[in-house]
Amino acid sequence: MTSSQTAPAAVKILIAGGFGVGKTTLVGAVSEVAPLRTEELLTQASVGVDSLAGVSRKNTTTVALDFGRITVSPELVAYLFGTPGQERFWFMWNDLVNGALGGVVIADTRRLETSFASIDFFESRDIPFVVAINCFHGHNTRSTEEIRAALDLDPHVPLLVGDVRERPFGRDVLLALVDHLMSLPAAVG
Repeated sequence: MTSSQTAPAAVKILIAGGFGVGKTTLVGAVSEVAPLRTEELLTQASVGVDSLAGVSRKNTTTVALDFGRITVSPELVAYLFGTPGQERFWFMWNDLVNGALGGVVIADTRRLETSFASIDFFESRDIPFVVAINCFHGHNTRSTEEIRAALDLDPHVPLLVGDVRERPFGRDVLLALVDHLMSLPAAVG
């Protein structure tokens, strides 16, 4: 790097949601580098601790974080940090959120209640976020109005519906977060 070149600005985005909603999948779908994953096999130790309701075929889980990177422009790089979804790992969210510009809450309409903790987490810290409804295999039985009401979302919080396995949807979610961040009044410092 020459003296006339500067390192790109970096922003941190947190990807949160309940157990098995697609956080690891979203990070992997949009990252331009091979994502760092801390997935481990589910074991007998999790029986009775982690509910597999609605995700009975899931056999791995994130135990620390997922990490990916997207170069938005030569001047801007976004770092994605996916949180672990099980309640027993939520203590890590307090460290992962440090320096985050915004967040994405991924929700599954079959288990919307698993999203409440993530929404509360961002709201209680005044961190702007968007909600991405992950429609597994196109399965969605609720309208966006029903979802917004069930999640008790403020009207200004963007809500997108799609499949997080698809890179274009992941891109749209991140762009919606950027648009949302840009629409907010600047903090007076």
